[in-house]
Amino acid sequence: MEPVTHALTSIALGRAGLNRMSRMATPMLLVSGLVADVDWVTRLGGASSFLHWHRTATHSLVGTAIIVSCVAAAFWIAGRKYPKLDVKMIPAIIVCAIGAAAHLLLDMLNGDGLKLLWPFRPKRYAWDLADSVDAWMIFFLLAGILLPELFRLIQEEIGSRPKRQGRQRGAIAGLFLVALFVAGRAFAHQRAVALLDSREYRTHVPLVVAAFPEPSNPLAWRGIVETDNALFNVEVPLGPGPAFDPDLADVHFKPEPSLALNNAVASATAAEYLNYARFPLANVEPNGDGYQVRFRDMRFASELPGRRGVIAVIDLNAQSLVIRERLEFDVDIRP
Repeated sequence: MEPVTHALTSIALGRAGLNRMSRMATPMLLVSGLVADVDWVTRLGGASSFLHWHRTATHSLVGTAIIVSCVAAAFWIAGRKYPKLDVKMIPAIIVCAIGAAAHLLLDMLNGDGLKLLWPFRPKRYAWDLADSVDAWMIFFLLAGILLPELFRLIQEEIGSRPKRQGRQRGAIAGLFLVALFVAGRAFAHQRAVALLDSREYRTHVPLVVAAFPEPSNPLAWRGIVETDNALFNVEVPLGPGPAFDPDLADVHFKPEPSLALNNAVASATAAEYLNYARFPLANVEPNGDGYQVRFRDMRFASELPGRRGVIAVIDLNAQSLVIRERLEFDVDIRP
């Protein structure tokens, strides 16, 4: 998820009751709930660095334990120097652990995936329940934080005494609505996946399917289906209106087997990329006297430049031998 959702969640957790556990609870929640996204800086190092380290070390259980320990220790040391900021170590660790755990849970909601068991296992875990920018979740969290402030201002204006627990109740309500919304998304996700898996696509049965939510409409999903000869992008409406029609899917045919493709797949860069991509699609094109093979993960087939993913590019000579291999940021979604 983007930083706004993480920050709002940290504030809501503090108001919901963690502020009573320790002094400086909200600052600790904000730091522990946001610091894991420091791995976005790896984008400056290029596509290879980004693929290797984004949502890897700082989003793993090992990395999270280190983050919790460091943030709690930093606030404890600051408290020793400035008595007004004094915190006890055990409550600080508990607060930071909740903030860091909330970060992992939120990031697991979308389809990018986290290497939770890094460095022991390379598998990425993802629930495919939310877009990386989810307007509904932001709305619920903002409402839970801002509405109590509005009511407080109104009560002060009319001379009434504000309720002492208004902020806490608002934060709890906001977090509850987010949890309820995610539960509804989980149910809708199951329906979308079952619908995708129940149909044929140009007379071919699906081998692998996945459904990803649209950010604005909880009942609109985007499906990706892999068959033996193609990948399909298709809209999956679950609400009233047009019914699901697999014949409306965008079709991306897999390339025919060739020596160039086989050698490209066997390259180290392609092997690493294919271990990461959930729905890889290869494209083989002539390139001078040789060939160029591009691998793209169809999860990121978006028209928005900021939402495209990493691709693998393999150059081969006329004898179909690999002469250059690299990872790049996608600039063109069409194969």
